[in-house]
Amino acid sequence: MGMAIGALHVRRSIFIQAPPARVWQEFETPERIAGWLDLGHHIERFECRVGGRVEMTLEIDGETRGYGGEVLVFEPEREISFESQWAPPHQWPVPTFWTIRLTALYGGTHVELFHHGFERLGAEAADNLQGYEGGWDIKHLKALRAAAEG
Repeated sequence: MGMAIGALHVRRSIFIQAPPARVWQEFETPERIAGWLDLGHHIERFECRVGGRVEMTLEIDGETRGYGGEVLVFEPEREISFESQWAPPHQWPVPTFWTIRLTALYGGTHVELFHHGFERLGAEAADNLQGYEGGWDIKHLKALRAAAEG
């Protein structure tokens, strides 16, 4: 049931005043996902199924860099998890992962976004974790809340 979250992870969360079934509507098509996730990076492809592909791009120092991977978990109203691997020449030895998890709570939904799997990077784990911990904010989760509550 869902993907295990390793010890080295970035976690951001938000509480949404809507049930998981309503929040999950924002995960049902690539267009709905782009409405809240396409902020700061650009979604090139988002296949909403296990085995599908997620591909995104991000501007870093004036260069467009691609990343993404295979959808590993797609459990409606509960979780989506997918690989996050940079495209060459910036790739890691192995991918990390994103997990977005929905939990019914207090008549609404607690949404957690994890970027995890940094322990898989060995000696590079500490610097990568620190960099992503500093870089993640909650603008995507705020946009998801606005869409689901609106």
